[in-house]
Amino acid sequence: MSLFSKIKKDFLAVKDRDPAFKNGIELFYAYPGIWALVNYRIANAIYKKGFKRFARFIMAVNQFITNIDIHPGATIGENVFIDHGIGVVIGETAIVGNNVTIYQGVTLGGVSLNPGKRHPTIEDDVTIGAGAKILGNITIGKGSKIGANSVVVKDVPPYSTVVGIPGKVIKRKDYSPLAHNKLPDIEKELFEYLMDRIKVLEEAVTKGESDIIQKDEEIEKKYRDYLEALKRD
Repeated sequence: MSLFSKIKKDFLAVKDRDPAFKNGIELFYAYPGIWALVNYRIANAIYKKGFKRFARFIMAVNQFITNIDIHPGATIGENVFIDHGIGVVIGETAIVGNNVTIYQGVTLGGVSLNPGKRHPTIEDDVTIGAGAKILGNITIGKGSKIGANSVVVKDVPPYSTVVGIPGKVIKRKDYSPLAHNKLPDIEKELFEYLMDRIKVLEEAVTKGESDIIQKDEEIEKKYRDYLEALKRD
């Protein structure tokens, strides 16, 4: 596919995936992610021809204008949408597939100083929530969703949801890229589970409750059922 065709798809991605989009004029002043991708496409073509220093210069200017840092050596597929985009960082050996949505503050970074592949591979149809950090030479499977502010350092299977620090993988098929409000709060559930168990123990000590084992088993079953529900497709 030609460079122009890829850029055209980047522009069309906004219309298809941003409900706030009103008209084409907005693309020229309200979407820094679009211009970051346009500059990347040009810089990447130059980078592949061996003019690496000039390509880096183009992306340095882009970073100053858009506050989005994309290395010209990264591989970015078609129909990618960087929404808002401020603070997005994409490393040199990162691979981003087709139809990927990236929100502001996302980092596709490395954890190694060794040469070679050291940044993530993002497969097709992935949505990465605001502030998420995906680090190292790992793979985020097709159709997955990375929750806002999650830190992911391990491979993620296809069609999974990841939340938390470090990121916890939950097998849930959910194809809506904007359903961030449906991401489960594992930490909250775990905290409530621990508080319930402490309450049972306190009642057993202070009030001499005799059914502590039964109450403890009920709490355990409730939390276990919650975890099992998360794993269902």
